[in-house]
Amino acid sequence: MYYLNEIVGIFLLFLPAGVANMTPVFVRKTNFLNFPADGGKNFRGKRIFGSHKTVRGFFFGIIASIAVVYLEKTFAHQIGFYALLDYASINFILLGFLLGFGALAGDCVKSFFKRQMDIPPRNSWWFFDQTDWILGAFILTSTYMIFNPDIYIIGLLFFAILHPLVNLLGHFLGIKSEKF
Repeated sequence: MYYLNEIVGIFLLFLPAGVANMTPVFVRKTNFLNFPADGGKNFRGKRIFGSHKTVRGFFFGIIASIAVVYLEKTFAHQIGFYALLDYASINFILLGFLLGFGALAGDCVKSFFKRQMDIPPRNSWWFFDQTDWILGAFILTSTYMIFNPDIYIIGLLFFAILHPLVNLLGHFLGIKSEKF
């Protein structure tokens, strides 16, 4: 049975990926690097990712993820009881990059399949819209460090539940147009 301190540890471990996943919404009106990540290319007559997946989102999402890992490393002595890794020995830039890029790449992979299935960009694709980013973060982060399978399972379930709640909050705050 997982206790609260392990759940908090999982939250802290993958929080940078969640921040990376949310960051493109906050920078969408910035013109810096505002061009499609797929270069406007098509696959089988359909956009690869779509115009809403931008290099700008990747850039700022990865920077935000690195910043969160840096903060976690800086305050490791305060969060040490919950930490699932030794923040003193990690390369915060590498871990932040892997979590951020993994989250955003996972979202792009899901978008690719949505485009191929003619699901419009803002339409929900239940379960995959909630888990694409965390699965991408798991996969890329595993090239740097591996955790027990239960960490990934609990993380997937936790963030699959938390993700729509955060989206709903964003909708009510006027940050996101869609509820989920």
